[in-house]
Order: sequence, then structure tokens, then C-alpha cells
Amino acid sequence: MTTEINLFRHSRHTRDLAEGEELFAVGADGDTMFSVLEGAIDLYDGLRLVETVAPGGIIGELVLIDPAPRSMRAVASMPSKVAIVDEKEFTYLVQGHPTFALMVMRAMAERLRRNSGARSN
Repeated sequence: MTTEINLFRHSRHTRDLAEGEELFAVGADGDTMFSVLEGAIDLYDGLRLVETVAPGGIIGELVLIDPAPRSMRAVASMPSKVAIVDEKEFTYLVQGHPTFALMVMRAMAERLRRNSGARSN
């Protein structure tokens, strides 16, 4: 089961992406995470598709915890809309809603498990 975080459905800070449009590249600096509101975003590790993130899923959350360059490439697999979550909003949610922090950690653990499992096969 994939963790869904639906707190951002009514966000005022959004971005529309066309099919095939890149949301971010490997090695890019980042200071925002994204929540998929509509469509789907593919995450790539090199040429390997790691995951397709559907509405309710989050992408890029790691840069808000560890400000290193992006480790994957994110591309819209169909017309999509994402909510943009900056560090200020992320910190507010973590402090004000502890269950949000748990949902983010759960989503990260699920992605890590899927990615690690794919490499060991």
C-alpha cells in the first residue's frame, strides 16, 4: 500500500506540467518538495523507472531534510499538476501536525524499500 498525503489538494502554489515535461533533474539543487494533485510523475534513477507517483504521493521531500542535490529525475508521464511545498510550509506542518511527519517518513521508507528491492533482484 502506498501512503497518500492529501493535505495539499487546495494549495494555492501549484505547477502544471505537460506530458514529458521534467519537474527536476538529477543533480539539481532544490528547496521544495511536491505533492501530485493530478496526473502522474515518473521517478527515474538513470534510465531505470523507479516509481510512478500518483495523486496523493509526494516527490522531492528529501531536499527539505537533507539539502543535497536531487538524486532522481522526475518527469510527468501525462498532463499533471503538483503542489509546491517550500521549507517554511513543510516545517510548519511537521511542527503543527506530527502525523504529517509520520506520513512523510512512511512515504520515504516505502520508496527506499521499493528501490532497494529492485536493485537486489
